[in-house]
Amino acid sequence: MTATILTPDPGLVLPKHLAGETPEPASRMLPKPAGYHILCAIPKAKESFEESILVKAAKTMADEEAATTILFVLDLGPDAYSDKARFPSGPWCKKGDFIVVRTYAGTRFKIFGQEFRILNDDQVEAVVDDPRGILRVQA
Repeated sequence: MTATILTPDPGLVLPKHLAGETPEPASRMLPKPAGYHILCAIPKAKESFEESILVKAAKTMADEEAATTILFVLDLGPDAYSDKARFPSGPWCKKGDFIVVRTYAGTRFKIFGQEFRILNDDQVEAVVDDPRGILRVQA
């Protein structure tokens, strides 16, 4: 039996392009971020190249997902953004936001093939309403 990965907050539903099918135990395996950390999901890479019918190799898609600069915020640790001196205007992001971070930022791990990351609260560089069309620039 398969089920969509559940988020730590039952009221927070992953966008369709992030919600992959995984074995049932995966929903209980998501870690709870500690301290000032943020738990994020990696958006799935598109299966074809932009404006093309050419299908990407699995390795190409995996590389794009690993190098992404767009993450989806699943949960925040209890101390995230609590330092009023460092964050005088308040939190930089919240559950359900798409954020921009540096390539390969945070601690990367997979649960049943779905990659997640745990970041420090100060690694968030921007919040975006709609991440479609945002691509990492390669040198």
